[in-house]
Amino acid sequence: MQNPRYALVAYVSNAVGEFVENLRRELHPDLPHLPAHLTILPPRHLQGSELSALELLEDTCSRAEPFEIILGETETFVPVTPTVFIGVDHGANRMHELHERLNREVLRCVEEWPYMPHLTIAKMTTEALAEAAYITARDRWAEFHGSRRIQVQDLTFVRERERDRWVDLAEVPLGRSLVKR
Repeated sequence: MQNPRYALVAYVSNAVGEFVENLRRELHPDLPHLPAHLTILPPRHLQGSELSALELLEDTCSRAEPFEIILGETETFVPVTPTVFIGVDHGANRMHELHERLNREVLRCVEEWPYMPHLTIAKMTTEALAEAAYITARDRWAEFHGSRRIQVQDLTFVRERERDRWVDLAEVPLGRSLVKR
């Protein structure tokens, strides 16, 4: 892909992540498999090289401590986009801080919408489908009895290989260096 987009995410690999992935497959089976994740930096084109981006990520993230978030309720971005998601109740400020610290230099991007910490369930093709998916997601989330807490300790730098298909480039730990100094 010429001029690919990049993003920075925190994969959610606990019971919440499994819940979201199963619900996404049910609501929108045509979507390619996408691991459940919290987005720290939404998709963007780099203002330099991948190596420069990785160096900035490693430097900034090594000085940011791991943190915990607690998920809130199911919501939707309709009518802006047909996206259904789970909001972040506790810890959203930490995600905002990290986003602000990273959205600079080679990673700088004027984003289409204000940054809002959330866990995407599915991006539907129409508002009507998103509204129906929201009702299903809201009801299922209300029945979820597992922990809504997520420990954010490691981030993953990803590149879009083709539309809606992403490849992991590097794991970026919070609060520690990738390389021993």
